[in-house]
Amino acid sequence: MDATHEVFNQPAPLAGYNLFRTNHALRDALAFNAPQLDPAPLDALGAAVGTPEMQAHARLANTNAPVLHTHDRFGRRIDEVEFHPSYHALMGAAVGAGLHGTPWAGGSASPHVQRAAGFMLFTELEPSTLCPISMTYAATPALRGNAAVFADWGPKLTSHAYDPALVSWRDKAGVTMGMGMTEKQGGSDVRANTTQAVRDGSDAWGERYVLTGHKWFFSAPMCDAFLVLAQAPAGLSCFFLPRVLPDGTRNAVRIQRLKDKLGNQANASSEVEFHAARAWRVGEEGRGIPQILEMGTMTRLDCALGTTGLMRQALALALNHTAQRNAFGKPLIAQPLMKNVLADLALESEAATALALRLARAFDRADDAHERLMARLLTPVAKFWICKRGSHFAQEAMECLGGNGYVEEGGEGVMARIYREMPLNSIWEGAGNIMALDLLRATRKGDVVAALAHELAPARGAHAALDRLADALPSRIDAMATEPEARRLAQDVALAVQAALLAQTAPPAVVDAFCASRLGGDWGHAFGTLGTGADLDAIIARAMPH
Repeated sequence: MDATHEVFNQPAPLAGYNLFRTNHALRDALAFNAPQLDPAPLDALGAAVGTPEMQAHARLANTNAPVLHTHDRFGRRIDEVEFHPSYHALMGAAVGAGLHGTPWAGGSASPHVQRAAGFMLFTELEPSTLCPISMTYAATPALRGNAAVFADWGPKLTSHAYDPALVSWRDKAGVTMGMGMTEKQGGSDVRANTTQAVRDGSDAWGERYVLTGHKWFFSAPMCDAFLVLAQAPAGLSCFFLPRVLPDGTRNAVRIQRLKDKLGNQANASSEVEFHAARAWRVGEEGRGIPQILEMGTMTRLDCALGTTGLMRQALALALNHTAQRNAFGKPLIAQPLMKNVLADLALESEAATALALRLARAFDRADDAHERLMARLLTPVAKFWICKRGSHFAQEAMECLGGNGYVEEGGEGVMARIYREMPLNSIWEGAGNIMALDLLRATRKGDVVAALAHELAPARGAHAALDRLADALPSRIDAMATEPEARRLAQDVALAVQAALLAQTAPPAVVDAFCASRLGGDWGHAFGTLGTGADLDAIIARAMPH
């Protein structure tokens, strides 16, 4: 049969490009936060994650979901999760780039910033596989609470070798770690945990316990080991729980089922039970909460980084589509109202990039008193505001593609995957209210008012709206904002810091439009409502992915 028509006016996929070289906002933020950093590894990663081959792995890993096998064909309990080969290809690439352990391996001038930039770039390709990567990053320093375990596992946790086999750590060149904190009855309230830890002697790894109980969210159950919380005689404590015990036998971790999630399809999240599983104490008995909070700080950074990466990819897809798609006589990107939408999205993406990398810089300078205060202040702020903006951002970017953005297949299907992924980072490691309340606690630590004033000082005079907000924030913090005001405070601190950072890193068109809209009120209640004074063309040109 003859074809009825020729297919035209359909954009070519966004593929075969360097995600790092074309992200001017990221490169400028890197130059500001880590001027001495060698960009070569990030340039190489940006080229790798932009290839059609890696994009195909991302698609296949998500369309071929993990499968749980509780027993082998002879009826023996195995508790294994089977992944598509593309999942392992993605994991190998992420581990090979050091996204799980660069800050702990040494050798980089600004390791947390370098890793943060790489984490954002990889998120644009595929975010699900970064769950075990993020947990390994956060768990590694906490493991120092057990010197003997850390001596054995530490070097392999920073290795660039990926090995998915469920065998003894001795037989692997590299390992990964997960976490198990929440239970059915408690969720974020981990003090309500009921899993019991009973002392079972000691050995080369220190105090050994037997754990009996469950975990309601146990992500990436095929990791080699986990840090988990359980109730010991002295209270809630942290334990190191390997999947394979030192004698080579499998630990009694029973995977009940895998979660059927909205997004994050390539990653396996599970429910598990511990049937007298063996674990070794990490840190002091009864000090589990402080340890989990320390790990949570790092995973909350990754939530902000992940959403920022997803924003950038959604924006890149929208720009790529509208630059090639014609409607009403000219490209969509040339239509005045579409320009406003795209420029507004570009402002949001660049502001998120600036704030996320600034937070990573604070992690690199933990020996500096100001940076420690900023890490404490900006962690809940960045997690709250960037992640809260993600779903709205993805929905607006999807509209730029119309129906093509809503479908799951082909290159355009990435937008649907992004949209399903966006809520995760807002929920994981503490949803919005948890973050807002944590900000209130942070305002009572040290001289936060002076630290924030110092942070905003370099941008004084850049825009009148920023100056007004900077003048108003100290009194609101000093007045000890109440719980109902906490979200508003988190929003305003985020916007003030974002504006101050953009004033030091971005072109005037970006700074003026961001401050006029987000701080000055020249903005509506949806994306695409920038004022008439905004230089839309300049903002869009800076954000183009090619």
